[in-house]
Amino acid sequence: MSVTAPREYQHFIKGAWRKSESGKTLDVLNPATGELLTRVPAGDARDVDAAVAAAREAFTTWGQTSPAERQGILLEIANRIQKRARDYAELETLNVGKPIRETTNIDIPLAIDHYRYFAGVLRNLQGTTQTVDPTMLHLTLREPLGVVGHILPWNFPLLLAAWKLAPSLASGNTVVMKPAEQTPVTLLELANDLRDLLPPGVLNVVTGYGPDVGAPLASHPGVRKLSFTGETTTGRLILQYASENIVPATMELGGKSPHIIFPDADVERAIEGVMVGVFLNQGEVCSAGSRLFVHDAIYDRFMGKLVAKVKGLKIGNPMKEDTQLGAIVSREQMEKVLSYIEIGKKEGAALLCGGTRPTDPELAKGFFVTPAVFGDVNNKMRIAQEEIFGPVVSVIRWNDYDAMIAEANDIAYGLGAGLWTETLPLAIKTAKALQAGTVWINTYNALAAGAPFGGYKKSGFGRECAFDTLLHYTQIKSVFVSTAEKPMGLY
Repeated sequence: MSVTAPREYQHFIKGAWRKSESGKTLDVLNPATGELLTRVPAGDARDVDAAVAAAREAFTTWGQTSPAERQGILLEIANRIQKRARDYAELETLNVGKPIRETTNIDIPLAIDHYRYFAGVLRNLQGTTQTVDPTMLHLTLREPLGVVGHILPWNFPLLLAAWKLAPSLASGNTVVMKPAEQTPVTLLELANDLRDLLPPGVLNVVTGYGPDVGAPLASHPGVRKLSFTGETTTGRLILQYASENIVPATMELGGKSPHIIFPDADVERAIEGVMVGVFLNQGEVCSAGSRLFVHDAIYDRFMGKLVAKVKGLKIGNPMKEDTQLGAIVSREQMEKVLSYIEIGKKEGAALLCGGTRPTDPELAKGFFVTPAVFGDVNNKMRIAQEEIFGPVVSVIRWNDYDAMIAEANDIAYGLGAGLWTETLPLAIKTAKALQAGTVWINTYNALAAGAPFGGYKKSGFGRECAFDTLLHYTQIKSVFVSTAEKPMGLY
């Protein structure tokens, strides 16, 4: 390991480090060991006020920068992360608990690509023109909104910061970001790396607890746009704050995604897809395929192979290259996952493997849960309806297509869905029938810059990762230009 977190960070406001007005700090732990990783300020509304004021001041000039200038800066952000890619991967693993192979090959490369993508497409953020009549020209302008407030989750800290920061900067907005109190390290590290690149106040980072920092940011009258990724109950509160100030919001909320196995599926590939769908990042993924629908015709064979595969997952120190399943992000989240294991058993589901603390004494101090597979699940059970956000998959047997689709859609959420079949017409028919913002066919959890990501129903609204995102971070202005040479003659 080549990098360690500093002993303590401060808020990043107006291009400089700043202590919290309260003077209080909060401990950030390494989930794999339970040990202290660093300390960050426990901010409050006063720190948010300072950050928003800095962002508003910076907007007066940043909002006027040319597309070429913003493009160059976004490309340089990507380059700087690229130069320290291993450092960022290790810090993300230390802070989140996910395996180093994931941060190295997924989180950091995708984050870099998002800055490069938005650098590329920002010049396509153009208006339109039309001739209203021979003496009247109409044109539209796309203008930045102003200060954007971003509230981030703890599962993909640097990547989801890129999802929000890249389009915000590309559009000419300034930013105040609140990272999750559990996982602030890589965003603070990025802010430090960009101190000489971004004008002071363009990027501000305030750390602390949701009620103390998130709520004041979401309700601040100086914020002109909100973006939130996290659980649906918190999203509902943030929308209430947004409504008070009449500001737009992008909401990427919870999920309980159906993952459907048809009888003609390639079983080996489908099983790997299931593993990616529910055990990537310990299942702490909003689009996790945690409701697995397996057809009767292959159920026994498929489940036998799946359970054997899950039992063989290597759970351990996330910093080891061969670790496949790391630590849950916090003790609180670990206890939540374990409580759902008990709920599933009480509901009558069959726990086929996992769902316990590992017996390895080297992992005893960390927040680990062995990967769990529940069989005999009914779609009405809580473990099939509620988001667990852990390495737990609930398997539902099916044989009637229409009934299965009805059950797949019988959920409050609509973020993702997956299916496995070798029959193309069936695949397309099913993709159209599923109520989800993303449908994966013969793959799962694939993401790409340029592919809109977001949900249906209580999974939220708005789209991230794509050109459409820039439209969420701008407002449109109509301009009418008269070329008449004489008065209209009305008065």
